[in-house]
Amino acid sequence: MTMGENTSAKNQLPHQVFSVSIDNNPQSGSKWFDDDGRPKRTGTVWTASAHIITAVIGSGVLSLAWAIGQLGWIAGPAVMLLFSLVTYYTSILLSACYRSGDPVNGKRNYTYMDAVRANLGGGKVKICGFVQYVNLFGVAIGYTIASSISMMAIKRSNCFHQSGGQDPCHMNAYPYMIAFGIAEILLSQIPGFDQLHWLSLVAAVMSFTYSSIGLGLGIGKVVENKRVMGSLTGISIGTVTQTQKIWRSFQALGDIAFAYSYSMILIEIQDTVKAPPTEAKTMKKATLISVAVTTLFYMFCGCFGYAAFGDLSPGNLLTGFGFYNPYWLLDIANAAIVIHLVGAYQVYCQPLFAFVEKEAARRFPDSDFVTKDIKISIPGLGPYNLNLFRMIWRTLFVVTTTVISMLLPFFNDIVGLLGALGFWPLTVYFPVEMYISQKKISKWSTRWLCLQILSVACLIITIAAAAGSIAGVLDDVKTIKPFQTSY
Repeated sequence: MTMGENTSAKNQLPHQVFSVSIDNNPQSGSKWFDDDGRPKRTGTVWTASAHIITAVIGSGVLSLAWAIGQLGWIAGPAVMLLFSLVTYYTSILLSACYRSGDPVNGKRNYTYMDAVRANLGGGKVKICGFVQYVNLFGVAIGYTIASSISMMAIKRSNCFHQSGGQDPCHMNAYPYMIAFGIAEILLSQIPGFDQLHWLSLVAAVMSFTYSSIGLGLGIGKVVENKRVMGSLTGISIGTVTQTQKIWRSFQALGDIAFAYSYSMILIEIQDTVKAPPTEAKTMKKATLISVAVTTLFYMFCGCFGYAAFGDLSPGNLLTGFGFYNPYWLLDIANAAIVIHLVGAYQVYCQPLFAFVEKEAARRFPDSDFVTKDIKISIPGLGPYNLNLFRMIWRTLFVVTTTVISMLLPFFNDIVGLLGALGFWPLTVYFPVEMYISQKKISKWSTRWLCLQILSVACLIITIAAAAGSIAGVLDDVKTIKPFQTSY
């Protein structure tokens, strides 16, 4: 039996069950299926929060001390708070677009692109898809780089400890990138987003682990120094040139934007949530919890990191070797980063995997290679549906991101560039435009003008951040030798 026949049989079953068990609540569907005929969603505020925290508290937190260092004690925390408020507000607008029309029983939009298609249509759908999936692809590269840096940091901290700081402990990043890629090839065979909740929970715990260690080490360093480092205006002229100060300040905006970027997968996370209450209400609570928790962590980690090192704040707080001891605690923190990034990679990439596989099934519905599942019995885990197209395409994707990471092994500038490219279109522009369309907000009304002012202001920030990050990348490229770089 082909997958097309399986799908047909499955499509009949939900309608049969739905017809005999439907009640007065249109949201309820049936005991096993939701109102759209899909298997009952089981997500809650807490699973959604875990997904968001896994996506948000990523490698971005490690560059915040450096970012605040470029902006100073006044602008740094203020910009971070501003980004958190904008992210929270636009996420609420976006979550209201999960269902078209009625918020209780309107048509579901399963992906970000589906929401754009339902509310805006036309060429904006293609633009959204291009920006979203290029950004997800970029995040996969950024996380591969970050994980390799943390794995090397474990090796180097032990090397420094054993040699008493005499050995420079140079090493190559590429074996670690390859190891991370192999792990992701295996985990990428998890079929869908709804089966990732356990990985997200583990990754969320890991993110709190290394963030807490970074925070504790920062506080300890401030106590050791017996003073708070840094200045009101950030890194001083002399340490860097005036031009570098400007570009670095712009890049810092991109780093902070990256630290808050998860809007591109918000709709996909929302599609895992059960109802009632409405999915929008659940996501509003999950977003509030997640953004509040992450902002608190970001403020502590970024501010104490800057207070500890001032102008010398490293681009990556736990691997820039501002801290050398206790080396075993640094090893735990960096191991937690690696475990977290293994999970976060999947949270970000699953929407991209699903999009390509859905398109392939639509274009080649009669191809067994694309649509047929092979049942494999795994001892202790039960049956697994192996799809050849899914296995090969996802493997090639991971291999590609790993190779590109080996060509561009610099962390801070890539993080800033990704944050800049994704922030305005995905976090601000599309949520604002979809909300205006769905709620039929009159053009030139006060609310319309306020939303447009927010969008334009964020566009200006994005352009500045992208310019700063590109300048940083160009500087890095001058010193990088592909496949020969060591640290």
